[in-house]
Amino acid sequence: MTIRVVVAEDNYLLRAGVTRLLEAYGEIQVVGSCGTFDELLEAVQDTLPDVVVTDIRMPPTGTDEGIRAATELRSTHPDIGVVVLSQYATPSYALALFEAGSDGRAYLLKDRVSELDELVTAIQVVADGGSVVDPKVVEELVSARSARASSPLKHLTAREREVLAELATGRSNSAIAASLFLSERAVEKHSNSIFSKLGLNEEPNVNRRVKAVLVHLAASDT
Repeated sequence: MTIRVVVAEDNYLLRAGVTRLLEAYGEIQVVGSCGTFDELLEAVQDTLPDVVVTDIRMPPTGTDEGIRAATELRSTHPDIGVVVLSQYATPSYALALFEAGSDGRAYLLKDRVSELDELVTAIQVVADGGSVVDPKVVEELVSARSARASSPLKHLTAREREVLAELATGRSNSAIAASLFLSERAVEKHSNSIFSKLGLNEEPNVNRRVKAVLVHLAASDT
C-alpha cells in the first residue's frame, strides 16, 4: 500500500534530497513539498497525506515550527502521522512533540536522512499510528538520569538498558527480540523488570509506553 507523504524543509537542497530518496522507494509517494510552516499547513489541506516529514525549524520564526505543526495536526487531521527531523538530540524537543500524544509521531535526528531504511521505517510506523524516538535522544536521557546518585536506572542490568532503549523507539516485543537476538518471552520478562524498577505501570499500548518511558527518564528526582 502506497504511503502519501508531504515533505517540509526550508533548505531547498535537503528538501530535494529527501524527496528524491523517498520517491525512489516504491511504497512511498511524495505528494507535496514546501519550506515554511504556513505552506506545510496548506499542503496538508490540499493533498491530505498519510504522513508529514518536517524539519523542526522553519520560517517564519525558525524555532519549533515542526512541533507546532504536529500539535495542530493532532486536532485538525488526527489520522496524519508526523515525522519530525531535527539536528538536536536535546530531549526537551522530543518531549514537547509527545506532550499532546505519542500516537503517529516520530522524532529523528537529521543524520537518519542518509539512512533511508530508518527514515522509511519511521514513516511506516507513524502511518500505522505508532511512534519512534531516535536512539541518540534516548541515550541522552539515560546518561543524564544515570549520573544522578538516586537514579533508579542504576538498578537496571546492561541487558535491561538495551531493552529500555528499544522500548523507547516504539518497537514491538517481537521487533526488539529480533534486534537483540532474544526470545519474545525474554523481552517480556526484561520489560516487566524495567517497569517494576522504574516504578511505571506497564502500558499495554506501545505508544503510551514510549511516552511513559521518556517522561520518566526526563523527570527530576525532586
